[in-house]
Amino acid sequence: MKKLTLFIFAGIVLSCNSGQTNATDAAKDTSAASMNYPYTIDHPDYWEMGSSSNTMTALSSLKAWEEGKIDESLKYFGDSVHMEFDGLNNKMSNDSAKAMLGNAWNGFKSVDIKMTDWESVVSKDKAEEWVTVWYTQHWETRNGVKDSAAIINDFQMKDGKIIRLSEYTRKL
Repeated sequence: MKKLTLFIFAGIVLSCNSGQTNATDAAKDTSAASMNYPYTIDHPDYWEMGSSSNTMTALSSLKAWEEGKIDESLKYFGDSVHMEFDGLNNKMSNDSAKAMLGNAWNGFKSVDIKMTDWESVVSKDKAEEWVTVWYTQHWETRNGVKDSAAIINDFQMKDGKIIRLSEYTRKL
């Protein structure tokens, strides 16, 4: 009778585990599976989480610009920077970027940024590093006109400096 009870108990224990998969194994299967995306690109799933110090650099530069501190904002930029805004796509020296951003800021009476999110990424081959920030910007011009926009900035980083700034805006 003891052998029969042990045999039944072992059967129950083994049957309770049937059909269950280990969560770690399931995660490995999902990440290892190649996706059949509806579009193709040269390097799908090419990015990993990047450096928080790059995020700090991008955010510090943006915060200094928001406060009208153009010299401080540009200290985070490389000697030359590729600037992309609506109607502008130009590589320029740090001094030219400083003049351009300073002239743009001079049209404002005030600027207020409400940050939504940010992410730092690095390519798997470590050749490219980017920080993307999403925010809403409210401003008042020198003549009292108030407006706002949803903005996305992509900062390309190299050796801890911003070497490219691409900005995408949608008026609110």
